[in-house]
Amino acid sequence: MLKEVLKGLMDRYQQRVPDVAAVIAAMIQEGIIKNADDIENDHIAFRTMGVPQLGVQSLEKIFLHYGYTKMDTYHFPAKKLDAWWYAPPEPQYPRIFISELRVSELSQEAQNIIHSYTSEVKTDPVNTLDFNDSKAVDTFLHSALWRTPTLADYKALATESEYAAWVIYNRYYLNHFTVSVHNLPTGYNTVADFNTFLEHHGFKLNDSGGKIKTSPDGRLLQSATIARMIEAEFAGGEKFKIAGSYVEFAERKVLPQFAHLPAAEIQRQHRREGFEAGNADKIFESTYAAQTKKSS
Repeated sequence: MLKEVLKGLMDRYQQRVPDVAAVIAAMIQEGIIKNADDIENDHIAFRTMGVPQLGVQSLEKIFLHYGYTKMDTYHFPAKKLDAWWYAPPEPQYPRIFISELRVSELSQEAQNIIHSYTSEVKTDPVNTLDFNDSKAVDTFLHSALWRTPTLADYKALATESEYAAWVIYNRYYLNHFTVSVHNLPTGYNTVADFNTFLEHHGFKLNDSGGKIKTSPDGRLLQSATIARMIEAEFAGGEKFKIAGSYVEFAERKVLPQFAHLPAAEIQRQHRREGFEAGNADKIFESTYAAQTKKSS
């Protein structure tokens, strides 16, 4: 079931995010991988609205059912976000990172706009899902939970929270997937080397906080492309270019107690786990105007 749900997410994400196919094609062209299946997916991420019948408490039920374990929580005061990560039931599956907007901390105007849409969802929709029907779960994760927003509402939200604007249009759409670079061949197996490869092939990188976001312990390094602008159709047929999704890259260094292990023996459990609020805070901005205007 889990494998089918994740495949559904990735298939539609790749159709909508040109950088996914472009990054994979460049990696194959350079001989880094033979095909897309050679890529280890470090994690996938979702964005949600913090309202009673939705948010993390709703979406996480799907992944907890399939054996994921809820781990650490992270807080982003300036962006008014909370987030949690979930460890997979088996190492071949990606970690999951779900963030949630603290809607109650926004201005009354922004709250009114958000609730005018989310109040259409009367009860937690996940409670009626048949988790044993992977197609039903896949369909739910790509279905509109509320009516298509107006362009005016989208723009009003964007002035206060670009995260809110992204979610009001995209709903539970997959925000990004992440290439684990540490298992790639030498010359490409660090974020620094991989960034060089990406820029050589014309990809624009998120430079908020620097192109490489590094945890205080120096063992988790991350970078991300800037989300490409996509033409979105709003209520009434109005069209406007907005930020889509992006691709992230992660390097998890081997923990000191396992430094003696030969490279061929190193597994996921031997590397730095979890996430880092400081890194994630800047990666959120891959869909923010300060970054996306650099790729246009």
